[in-house]
Formats: sequence, C-alpha cells, structure tokens
Amino acid sequence: MAEVAHLPAPDAAPPEERPVLVVDLGGQYSQLIARRVREARVYSELVSHRLSADEIARRDPVALVLSGGPASVYAEGAPELDPRVFELGIPTLGICYGMQLMARDLGGAVERTDASEFGKTELTADESELFSDLPSDQTVWMSHRDSVTAPPEGARVTASSPTTPIAAFEDPARRLYGVQFHPEVVHTPHGQEILKNFLYEVADAPPTWTPAAVIEEQVERIRAAVGSERVLCALSGGVDSAVAALLVHKAVGDQLTCVFVDHGLLRENEAEQVVETFGGHFQVPLVHVQAQRRFLDRLAGVSDPEEKRVIVGEEFIRVFEEEAAKLGDVRFLVQGTLYSDVIESGGAEDGVAAKIKSHHNVGGLPEDMRMELVEPLRLLFKDEVRRVGEELGLPERMVWRQPFPGPGLAIRIIGEVTEERLAILRRADAVLLEEIRRADLYRSLWQSFAVLPAIRSVGVQGDERTYAYPVVVRAVTSEDAMTADWARLPYEVLEAVSSRIINEIPGVNRVVYDVSSKPPATIEWE
Repeated sequence: MAEVAHLPAPDAAPPEERPVLVVDLGGQYSQLIARRVREARVYSELVSHRLSADEIARRDPVALVLSGGPASVYAEGAPELDPRVFELGIPTLGICYGMQLMARDLGGAVERTDASEFGKTELTADESELFSDLPSDQTVWMSHRDSVTAPPEGARVTASSPTTPIAAFEDPARRLYGVQFHPEVVHTPHGQEILKNFLYEVADAPPTWTPAAVIEEQVERIRAAVGSERVLCALSGGVDSAVAALLVHKAVGDQLTCVFVDHGLLRENEAEQVVETFGGHFQVPLVHVQAQRRFLDRLAGVSDPEEKRVIVGEEFIRVFEEEAAKLGDVRFLVQGTLYSDVIESGGAEDGVAAKIKSHHNVGGLPEDMRMELVEPLRLLFKDEVRRVGEELGLPERMVWRQPFPGPGLAIRIIGEVTEERLAILRRADAVLLEEIRRADLYRSLWQSFAVLPAIRSVGVQGDERTYAYPVVVRAVTSEDAMTADWARLPYEVLEAVSSRIINEIPGVNRVVYDVSSKPPATIEWE
C-alpha cells in the first residue's frame, strides 16, 4: 500500500479557540465528557493523563476536566497526574476518580468505605458556583467504591448524598472543583447545567464552537494546505465522506474530483440520490463508476460473510485505483476521519488517548503514489459532522442517513448474493424505511433494515402452498453502536411493514422481527 503523508495536525486548537482538555484517566465516559463539553458549544479535546504540567501549559487550555476511572487511586499502576498541574491556575473539574485524585494529591483523604454507590442517587447541594441556579435536591448518577473522606485544605464541601458526605467540593481561590457523581451521563438530569456552570461561570469559556465556525476555520485551513493542487475524494454516499467532500469543495472548488463507485449493493435509489446531490445540486465534479457487474461476478458462489467483505473491499480498491490513475497527477486525498477514529487509534495500547496519531487504511492507492491526506472532520464527532452537514445544505436524507455497511446488501443476504435476492432485499428494505419514515421513527432509530436469509419456508397465499423466502426486520436504538437495544416498534408499524412486504414482493411469504440486543447479538447479521 502507498505511503501516505498527512497534513500537519495542529498542535493546538483552532486559532480562535483555547481548548478544554479532558484528561482521560481510563473512565468509560471519558469520550462522552468531551462530547458534552462540545454540546455546550465549547471546543474540547481528549488527552492522556501522561501529559506533563509543562505540556498542558503549552496548550493554554481554558479549563481542564479530569475523567473518571475504574481504579482506586491507591491501586498499583493506577493512572496518575503530574501534581504540578494543580498549580497552573487553570480551572479544573475532577469527576469521580478525577475528584479523588485531586483530593489525594492536594492533601485530602480518599478511603474505601463500607457503602459504595452505583446508579441513581439523591444529592443535596449547597449554594455554590457549580450548583448555581439549580435545585438543592436532585438526582445524580454514582459509580464508585472509594470516597473522599477529607477535602483538600481550603476546599469547601458543597454536596452530599445519603452514603457519601463529600459528594462535591470546591476551592474557588485555586479554581479547583470536584464532583463524585457523573454529570456527563443522561441519568444525571441537571448534569449538563452543572458542566455549563463550570464552563461559563468558572472558566469563562466562550460558547463559540458552532458549525459555522467549524466550516470557516476548516475552509481556511484546507486552502492554506492544498493551494492550487488537485484533490480526490472517494465518495461512499455516507454522511462522513459527503460532508468532507463539501467542505473541501467549498475551499478549493473544481480542484476537487469525487469518485463514486456503484457496486450494485446499495439500497433502492441510493446511487441516484448521491449523483443528483453532488453532480446536480452541489455541482461538485463527480466521476460515477458503474461497476455492478464486476462485483456480482466476483461474489458468485460465495456465502461466507468474511469472504464477501474481503471481495467487496478488494474490488472497490481496484476500481478506485483505475479511476484515480485516469485523473492524472492528484496530490491530495480527502478522508472522512472522525475524532473518535483519532482517539481510538491513539489509545489502543493503554485504553487512553495517549498519543493522537491515526493509522489510516487508505486502500485505493497504487504502491508508487504519494498522497497527502485532507481530513477536515478529524476534530469532529459524528453528531457534529451531521450539524456541519446541515449548515452546508446537505439534504436531510443524507445528513441523517442511518449507518450502512461498506459491503452493503451483500452482508444482509445470508448466503450467496444473486440478482434475484438483491432485488427482493432492496425492495423489502425500501418498504421498511418508507413505513419507518411514515411513522416518524427514522431519526429515533440508530438503524433499521431488512435481512434476507437464503432459506425458504412453507406458506399459503391465494389458497395455494408457497415455498418462499422469509424477510427479517431489524431495528435498534443506540448511542454509539457499541451496545444496542432492539427497538420497541409499534405493532401497527410492524403490521404495515409485514403486510406490504408479503403482498408487494414476489418470493416472500413470511416476515419476522429480530428482538435481540447487542450484546449478545450484533447489530448487523453478518
């Protein structure tokens, strides 16, 4: 695979922003904290607890948030923080483990108590900066065994629960704050308001992280990096590549060429929508490659899902490689890398974002090509990408398009992929989505789709025996696809879907609904 040079990643936040640094101490909600800060329209980044005080000071953050963590602060090998960080004068909020670490390092006490807290807990808060204009009695989400039993000298206790006398403390003189509960989770109803009090009132962080600001900043950065060179984008039809392409096109115009490969495994009318949106509505230079036949030929006789994935991936690389070669000298490649990708590639070894360095599988480049990546989304989470897409005028159907696997319908047919089965599944999926949209449920679902097992069952239609395919309906709710729950679709919606599929699609005589959650199942069947 070709070596790929990256556009220089900024050492600091965008020029107009001083970041809130979320220090990852190994907690399961670390990434969620960074997202909640951004939801308050303040730019944040997730960083390693291994950063020294000097490294943090060079970033000039407007505030620090110390995450939770699974360990005890006294456990061997537990995450540590350079204690000089607390001397920098930066407004700092410690959450759960972060609060305990702060208390211990500043002379307070942390102990394993008899009563641990997990789940919803009633909290009583005093008047303070974090709880300003909030009810004194509120519900919060706790998850801890250790507790702070003595606050640091100079700190005042500001909240308690029935089993945790020190559930929050603050030291305004040193601008240090701690909460034992998790304000970032939805189970703490006033949690976002507590975070906003810290960001706006304590840290004086300006709420300027908006889609319009992101677009303006990225357009300037792309222009500076690309200059007059040509740029190539592999357009999949998904929101990430679509938004990345529009940002680059806004910056450099016709210097960008998008390549859209139709492998024949897309949903009904999907290819036409992509071509119309980019070639027509946005006037983005677009190469539309009709490659359906070659993909179907390669998949003939293949039933193993992993083999399908490999075949589709390899064939896409070959097609993209051929089209890239036709375009001549192209220096830059657009990639829809998200901030979550950056975090994961940086924290694979130790579970935290130790070093932010992405390892990209560019895939479609010949060995002798050298292309530099343009990654306009590498600072954004998925929900932020969607808001930027809306700001750029991307149609709602593309902005809120549910996740769709790269191999497409090939891995939603359980068995060999044939033209007949693709036609049945494509139509069944279209019927399902039509009814989901009619019921105004599309945006509330993470994914909803049809699956076609390559088996047949007996049925009765028109007083005659049938032997036809079943269609499986799958619909799930999720925040991040790491876990998912099956959606409790209304019976009338399921009835409409079943009736239409059986009556409108020849070769189908049965519809079933998948009521499995993830885990133990996965969202996709293959």
